[in-house]
Amino acid sequence: MRIINYNDFIPHLNWNEAVNALKEGHHYPKAEIGDLFLGPDKATLLNRAAFIKGLGYGVKAVTVMDENRHRHLPTVQGGMFFFDHETGSLRAILESRLVTDIKTAADSVCGASFLARENSHTLLIVGAGNMAQSIAHAYSALFPSLKNIMIWSRRPEQAEKLAQSLHDLRPSVKAVPDLAQSCAQADIISTVTMAREPIICGAWIKPGTHIDLIGAYKADMREADDDLISKGRLFVDSRDTTIHHIGELIEPLRSGIITESSILGDLYDLVKGRAGRSRHDDITIFKNGGGAHLDTMIAHYMTQTLS
Repeated sequence: MRIINYNDFIPHLNWNEAVNALKEGHHYPKAEIGDLFLGPDKATLLNRAAFIKGLGYGVKAVTVMDENRHRHLPTVQGGMFFFDHETGSLRAILESRLVTDIKTAADSVCGASFLARENSHTLLIVGAGNMAQSIAHAYSALFPSLKNIMIWSRRPEQAEKLAQSLHDLRPSVKAVPDLAQSCAQADIISTVTMAREPIICGAWIKPGTHIDLIGAYKADMREADDDLISKGRLFVDSRDTTIHHIGELIEPLRSGIITESSILGDLYDLVKGRAGRSRHDDITIFKNGGGAHLDTMIAHYMTQTLS
């Protein structure tokens, strides 16, 4: 049994391999998953578990404390157990930040590899927290066509700090002050915020853009407005962890803006070629909802990498 923390694994990280681990994981039998949320909205204990036949068992437990940003502490803290698929032996205990960061970025870029245009030149990252750094690295690795990365944050100084820390990336990276104008210029927009009200408007988005929605992970959270949700071609990473669990979809479903049939596929469909971008000018939307099955695929990848 290994204990794997952030600093142990990061020198071994390869984003192409992480994305391939998710693609390969979706060729196994469909995962059994279960989530448990306890506590108030802004101080939640989240437990996520999965079993993937032939790959393994995973359980991740984290606390999500909104007020920790004012305490100069991480918002999300916890750990993950990864168990062998045959013997049930505990193969690894992994730091939750490590699993979550790599899983989340690989999940989004995996979706984008099927939905974004291959010649996408400009990425806009909305939000400048810890996750935004992983998003920048993952997209840079998987999209060699990228020439520009723009970063917008409600706190401009945070966007500037992140842009400076990414100066070694191949694409040019800069902080931008105007969200609407930057959305209109981007080929790919990746949102990594804690927004509870929509911050991305459909009116700002040009044809052909790929929208990668990451931040709204609970029922009371939104990043995209109804106009964007209604005009884009909708995809999710997992139907089971998004449709009735995340505000980004719950509210438009409740109001009749969309129906469940508006969701055209998840990663099981995308990986197997059953869904995808149909036209060059499609606005594609991928809702990254996470899920313990994705954590388990990434934990398996990490354990194999270090074995």
